Amino acid sequence: MSETISNIIKQSRKIVIKIGSNTLAKPDGTQNTDFMKDFARQCKTLIDCGKQIVLVSSGAQVSGVSTLKEWARKKDVHFRQALCAIGQVELMAQWRKAFATQDLHIGQLLFTKEDFENDHRSLNIRNTLFTLVDEGVVPIINENDSVSIDEFSIGDNDNLSALTTILWSADLLILFSDIDGIYTDNPKTNPNAKLIETVNSIPELRKQITIGETNAFGTGGIETKIQAAEKTTVYGIPLLLANGNGQGALENLVNGTNKGTLFLAQE
Repeated sequence: MSETISNIIKQSRKIVIKIGSNTLAKPDGTQNTDFMKDFARQCKTLIDCGKQIVLVSSGAQVSGVSTLKEWARKKDVHFRQALCAIGQVELMAQWRKAFATQDLHIGQLLFTKEDFENDHRSLNIRNTLFTLVDEGVVPIINENDSVSIDEFSIGDNDNLSALTTILWSADLLILFSDIDGIYTDNPKTNPNAKLIETVNSIPELRKQITIGETNAFGTGGIETKIQAAEKTTVYGIPLLLANGNGQGALENLVNGTNKGTLFLAQE
């Protein structure tokens, strides 16, 4: 199975990679800048092999907490949105530093649900993405959490990355999380849970698994990852869910030493 994952990555030219909040955060909730630097290095390796990378990065709120620790416990929606506004600046500053070590420039794009529902805006997004990657710039995308409310909100970056993948006509979407893939049950509470390495039918998958709660720092969970796969596979784009923690996670998928759950494209 890891060989199949490796082959799909090697065959894919346009790759969207989503980094979850738990992957970007240390156990204390602050930014994991060492991970960011290592990830930028791995992206540079893929770019040097002729691939184009679009990054969907969570972590605005995590970055905000890292910057203003005294706001960490505030639950009021206006404080949370203000925290994201502060954190988004810090998040992009750290990504800029990380990619600068590889002589790569980044570009920021912040979206709301309306951007994907409006044909004119969608075309502008698509054209901007093509222009950035054609010029060797790495686009970094996040939801515009500081202005998004329920009616305008996508709600999680799993679905945001799926919408981006479809709009950009990418060849592959990789979701990096803090788990190895989809299990039959929660592996953190059930030692007998088994990793499902290949998904041919999402309706059948839903019958096999138990879906738990969302994670500690993020807004998503297993459900949103399955929703993302439902979106991309219909368009013939496979989705790979894998563990992004640790050094060289992306490289290990490429060389076939890391496992994950691969949702195969629907014919």
